[in-house]
This record gives sequence, structure tokens and C-alpha cells, in this order.
Amino acid sequence: MPQQGKFASSAAAADGTIRSPHEAGGIENRTIRKLQLRLLPFLFLLYVISFVDRINIGFAALTMNTELDMTSQQFGFAAGIFFFGYCLFEVPSNLLLHKIGARIWIARILISWGILATLTGLVHTIHQLYWLRFLLGLAEAGYFPGIVLYLTYWFRRRERARAFALFMTALPVTSIVGAPISGLILDHAHWLGVTSWRWLLILEGLPAVLFGVVTYFVLPNRPTEAKFLTSEEKEWLSASLLSEEKKLEQGHYSVVQALLIPRVLYLGIIELGIVTCSYTFNFWAPQLIKSITYQYSNTTVGLLVMIPYVVGAVVMVLVSCSSDRNMERRYHAGMPVMLGGIALLLVGIFHSPVAIVALLSLLAIGAYGWCAPFFSLPCEFLTGSGVAAGVALINSIGNIGGFVGPYATGVVSGWMGGIQGAFALLGIPMLLSATGLLLLPKRANVNSVAAVRSRGVRTCAEATSNGGTFE
Repeated sequence: MPQQGKFASSAAAADGTIRSPHEAGGIENRTIRKLQLRLLPFLFLLYVISFVDRINIGFAALTMNTELDMTSQQFGFAAGIFFFGYCLFEVPSNLLLHKIGARIWIARILISWGILATLTGLVHTIHQLYWLRFLLGLAEAGYFPGIVLYLTYWFRRRERARAFALFMTALPVTSIVGAPISGLILDHAHWLGVTSWRWLLILEGLPAVLFGVVTYFVLPNRPTEAKFLTSEEKEWLSASLLSEEKKLEQGHYSVVQALLIPRVLYLGIIELGIVTCSYTFNFWAPQLIKSITYQYSNTTVGLLVMIPYVVGAVVMVLVSCSSDRNMERRYHAGMPVMLGGIALLLVGIFHSPVAIVALLSLLAIGAYGWCAPFFSLPCEFLTGSGVAAGVALINSIGNIGGFVGPYATGVVSGWMGGIQGAFALLGIPMLLSATGLLLLPKRANVNSVAAVRSRGVRTCAEATSNGGTFE
């Protein structure tokens, strides 16, 4: 039995006595179940709200572009400029969350981005839209890597991919629920002389403010503050997490050292290729389907867009469960991305609605199936502030693709006279990222990264130049 299992089955009581395996197993199962039921649904809901406000401009574009007289290139820039602000403040935001606490900082993120998302519905010029999208990214920065960091305070390695997946299924579920709702608002919300795309942005921005207030009162910072756990369960959870942290002594880096570890930079570049494609999918899928089914209503387009996200959500959960069960990350992340890249290459060939929806479903597998195993990787060689900085940097580098993909799609579609050619071209970075994931070694080179801690930042730079990244 692995050492972790021995620890779990021989937990010590508060008075120093050793519990039987049956008693320890009961505490373990009960505690994990409570964490899954009390934390994950709320975090899931918050991420739905977050992602709606990030991507609903894709649906607003169906009528907004005409009213603001926007070209496809200008829309791509408006969609992507969000990520300039997002990447700029990602690392500082995550470090502040680690220092201040999740309850206060996540509440602040929600309230500020909710206000800005609502104001986006009041813009009257393209440049006003650019500014508010930039500020929205600045306000939301740190939310996703902050939640990844937050979950490491509560879940052990063996449960993390599933915990990440149950939280991140909010990505496809956002469009499963949001796509038809957004289509309905566009078709039917024309109140008070205000156009429907404005109501779409206003109505979908307000929940963030409301739930920001709720977050301040209901989200505990650490297990010691969790009122839903008994003292015995808190003790078991704290001891289990501490035991794992001690086994990861090489993960105790300063913030600067964690930011310079070659493996962190490598993972960021891999995410860059994937995110370039996945955000193109999120922002441009409604217009791609509309271009093929131009006679359909916006409500019908919303229902068709929903189908790939259902597939993506199911596969995301299945992949994460398999990843945790086998304690394997790189192949579980790499294979879905490979499938998504192949689907992108084929988008330019087919022109029927059925074929396009089927290919977008395969793309959704690539856009979402990789997430949980991938973000379990840095948590296996970093701890504490190192996780905060490392995950934030990986996500900052990756989310540059959130600008590159949508903007490049707008430019290329203008050159080629259609969106399909731009989608096909973006299959290349996705396939390169898949290859990078599949070539990842099983473990970081402990000796080279340990040298970073013992000899300082200079050693990390030397390790990079000497190619001493991995075993």
C-alpha cells in the first residue's frame, strides 16, 4: 500500500491514540464527501458567473457588431483585449489571495468584475468597448488560478484532478446554459428602448456583484475555519495535507524562484497553444454556426452551440476521474488536445451544420478535457507561495492566447472571406501543444530544481541555459 494510504488508515486521534483502519477510513470518506458537497458546488457557480461575463460578447456580437459598426478584426480585438488586463495582474492577484485569504480576495474580484461587466452594456463606441473589456480582464485577474490554489488547501493529490474538473466543468456548462439563454435575450429583450445585446451584457453582469457579497460571508479561508467540519475531521485533513507537503520538500521555493523554474515556463507555453484555440472556439462558435445556418434564429443558434459543450463537460469529468484513478496526468491532458487539434484542421473542409457541430464537439473535448489533469501538474512539484506564483504564471502565459486566438481569427477570416479557414489554421498550435504534453517526462528533475532553492535565482537561469529542465 502506498505511504499515503498507510497514513490515511492509521490516523492519530487528538489524544494521541491510533485509530483503527476502519475508523480512519470513515473519517477520510466523510471529510472528502463534505468538502465535495460544501465547496465545489459554490465554486462551480462562481466560475459559471465568471465565464459568462468573459465570453458573452461572442453572442452579443450577433447584433452588437452591426450597431457599433464593427469589423471582424475589431471584434477580435475587443474580445481579446480582455486578456491584456487579465495577464498583467494575474501573478500579483494570486499572491495577494495567498496572503490576504480567499474569502476577501475572491469577493473583491467578483464585485469589481460584476460592476465592469454591467457597464459594458452601456458603451456607445468601439473604443469605450475596448477600455471596458481591458478593465474587466484586470478586475477578473487571478480568479481561476486563485481557485486552483484554494483547492490545494483542501484536497490531496489523489482527489485534486476530480476537484479541479468538478469546478472547471463550469466552462462547458456556462455555454450549455448560457448559449440558449443568451439567444433568447437577443431575440426577445427589447425593453425601454434599449437594444437586446445591451440587456444581455447588463443582465449577465449583475449576478457577479450579488455573489461577491455572498462569498464574503460563506467561503472559509482554510480548513481550520470550516464550520461544516468537526474538530476530528479538521485534524485529519490538516495532518493529511501536511504529510503530503513534507514529501514535496523540493516544492518550497520563493516566489521568484518558482517563477523561473523551467518546467513552469514550459507548461505556460503549452497552455498558450491550447488557449489560443479554446477561446477562439468560445468567442467565434456562435458566428461560425450562424454563417452556415444564416436562416436560423439566434435562439436556434444558441441551442446548436450548446451541443459541443455538453460533450466537453461529460468528457472533462471522465478524463479527470481516470487521471486520479491512475495518478497519471500528461497523457490524460495530451490526448484530448490532440483530438481537438485534428478537429480544427477538418473544420475548413465541411460545410454542413451537422458536420460542423460534430467537429466542434470534438474540439470541445480538446478545449476542456485537458484542464483538470494539466492543472494538477504544477501542484505535484510546488507548494505554498510557489503554487500561487507558479500556477498564476502558467495561466498568465497561457491566457495570452485569449487575445491571440480571437484577434487572429478576425484578421484571417477577413483575408479569407470566412471563419472556417481561420479555425483550420489554429489547429497547428493546438497540435504542437498536444505534442509538448505527450513529451513531458513523468517527473521534474528534482536535483536541478532543488539547486534553485539552495543556490538562488542565478542557478535557475543556469539550469535553463544548460537545458537541465527535466530528467
